[in-house]
Amino acid sequence: MPKNAHTSERVINVRDIDPQHRHTIILQLLDHLARDASLQLIADHDPKPLRFQLEEKHGSRCQWTYLEEGPDVWRVQLRQGSIPEDANRV
Repeated sequence: MPKNAHTSERVINVRDIDPQHRHTIILQLLDHLARDASLQLIADHDPKPLRFQLEEKHGSRCQWTYLEEGPDVWRVQLRQGSIPEDANRV
């Protein structure tokens, strides 16, 4: 069976979202993303500030892949990675 047979991807054109709400909405979508799903963002600029914010909040658990890098359109795929086992230990 192909690796992505049961995965789903939600595509969000962030150009359609009010800039002051974009990061909040994307963070909420990522927080509720199923383990086998991905979120694809379409933007009119390189979303590096969002990447830094996600890395600060999620660390290496947020997988970021550029699918297209400008100059007019950037597409990024986000996935929730697995949490290392020892991260849950106290």
